[in-house]
Amino acid sequence: MRFVDEARVFVRAGKGGDGAIAFLREKYRPFGGPAGGDGGRGGSVIFKVDEGLSTLLDFKYSPRQIARDGAPGRGKDQYGKAANDVIVRVPPGTIVTDEDSGNVIADLVMPGDSAVIAQGGEGGRGNMHFASSTRRSPRIATPGTAGESRWVRLELRLVAEAGLVGLPNAGKSTLLRALSAARPKVAPYPFTTIAPNIGRVIISDEESFTLADIPGLIEGAHLGHGLGIRFLRHIARTRMLVYVLDVMEKPDVAFKTVRGEIEAFDPALTARPAIVALNKVDLAASAEVTKTVRKLRKLGGCEVFPISADKHLGLAPMISAISKMLNQVEQPAACHS
Repeated sequence: MRFVDEARVFVRAGKGGDGAIAFLREKYRPFGGPAGGDGGRGGSVIFKVDEGLSTLLDFKYSPRQIARDGAPGRGKDQYGKAANDVIVRVPPGTIVTDEDSGNVIADLVMPGDSAVIAQGGEGGRGNMHFASSTRRSPRIATPGTAGESRWVRLELRLVAEAGLVGLPNAGKSTLLRALSAARPKVAPYPFTTIAPNIGRVIISDEESFTLADIPGLIEGAHLGHGLGIRFLRHIARTRMLVYVLDVMEKPDVAFKTVRGEIEAFDPALTARPAIVALNKVDLAASAEVTKTVRKLRKLGGCEVFPISADKHLGLAPMISAISKMLNQVEQPAACHS
């Protein structure tokens, strides 16, 4: 399935039905009086999280979500039928922003979360409400109010507990494959991963966590270079970061580059708990690995785990450390305008 994490959608709620002007005329009720019923409520447009979705692709083909109008009122005090709401399914992590004001309308994260994006109009009042001791036959009714309509922008930020970040070809996708059932593309060239991937790391029947593979960052990513800002934002919801560094490719320089890009994008992200996965240690001499571990610990203040994702070496201690760290940190705050 094609990964799409941005969309522009027009939403329009239904208009409320008009109130009715009617009078009751029955054989045994000669003074029945006004009997016009109220109009029905217009349908609202409601976005709701569906955990089975992982992309905004559907909105590329259905960019308009329109609810029906409420039915008008009728005689004999009959109210018009309210229109059904339109329930729009979105993936977890969808942020809905009003295009005109730029305000965030909803940040839909957890399964079952929902929000009214366009409120349906209220039904008008029938003339049954306007009778009084001095006005026995009112010929007054009110129209239904219009439903809300607006253009909204949808932005998907993946919901994962930990995020793998690093330069292209550092081995993030290989590591995700080694730790979970996810099967991202792996190849010996940069930018193999062109969309974020998520896998669940199973520790036991009672314990697990979700891990996201964020496409490779390069210098200038926060300015849009490489895959740029488009995927940097997916880091925002992670509770911790795992810096994946290639031991053979100047890992200290790589760490500074990746951390610098994350800080330039959002300084708050560098305050998230983090560890370093020093990858491909099977290709380096043990003395060089030890020297590099010391240097990285001093540089970033993070715990460093020498691993080989390809050979499945050193993964257990790293998994244990990630799990322990996740148990100690809270979920990042929801997005606001």
